[in-house]
Amino acid sequence: MRDLGVGFGYLLKGQRWVSRHGRSYGLGLLPGLITLVLYAAALVALAVWGDDAVAWSTPFADDWSSPWQGLFRGFLTAVLFALGLLLAVLTFTAVTLLIGQPFYENLSERVDADVSPDGSAPRSGLPLWRELWISARDSLRVLLRAALWGVLLFALGFLPFVGQTVVPVLGFLVTGFFLTEELAGVALQRRGVELRARLALLRSRKSLVWGFGTPLGLAFLVPFVAVFLMPGAVAGATLLARDLLGEENADGEPAPAAPGTVPGTEDATR
Repeated sequence: MRDLGVGFGYLLKGQRWVSRHGRSYGLGLLPGLITLVLYAAALVALAVWGDDAVAWSTPFADDWSSPWQGLFRGFLTAVLFALGLLLAVLTFTAVTLLIGQPFYENLSERVDADVSPDGSAPRSGLPLWRELWISARDSLRVLLRAALWGVLLFALGFLPFVGQTVVPVLGFLVTGFFLTEELAGVALQRRGVELRARLALLRSRKSLVWGFGTPLGLAFLVPFVAVFLMPGAVAGATLLARDLLGEENADGEPAPAAPGTVPGTEDATR
């Protein structure tokens, strides 16, 4: 349970860091603004034409009597929009990070240099195009995993009581996990930690991950909030990544390493 508070603390520390570094914060806002416009347009289209899509996909309900047809299709329309919103939350980070790769890479390096005892920051040494390719590839793999969870939760949503109580909680935990992976991936990718090893690191301390990512996922549901929290989220995820790897901080105290040895983190290469 302690890790829940530690994870949330990194989220707050990241926001405090960007509040003290206005230039990094301002540059970090640009990718989120671009992504927000694109996603807002997609969600508006889903809200406007979602009921038509549901009606087209459920021809067997055309002859149902009132009010059952309206209730059934209205429920499916609401679920469709909720699923779209969940996918938007899950993919917003990946798309924003891809668009803003140079900005967030620089921000993460600044955080590393600021908290490192010697003022240094790990660098990948790869050209930008290679980093973009790795980021896009790994993001797609993560989104496929998230989509499988989304389909499963969508199906479980039809279960009485469970679908209205347990499933939403699971949905936010899943969202928090994958949000944290995407954000911490900026710092971990620079250290040569591959996707499989990153996921193993995160699973080794799920409470830490949920403490960071779940409240962030909830905040991202509020319009425009994601844009303003994104730079601080990258900064906080960099601090969380240092914690996962047990790297020493400027105060002279090493961050607590994840329990056990995670295969692939010692000599992970791309």
